[in-house]
Amino acid sequence: MPKLDARQLAQRIDTVLDILVAGDDTSAINNLEILKAELLAQASGEEDSSSSQPKSPWEI
Repeated sequence: MPKLDARQLAQRIDTVLDILVAGDDTSAINNLEILKAELLAQASGEEDSSSSQPKSPWEI
């Protein structure tokens, strides 16, 4: 299981905060749901290790 990258997590949280400040609550909620799903998958070991580059499903 890959290690949790605290810097990447902080950057993604910053992105959600920027979206909230911009007033797009729906996108911020969607991005939080994506982040939550990824963290839960990583915690349960379901993360696909065959992908060398992480996908970026983020909305802006």
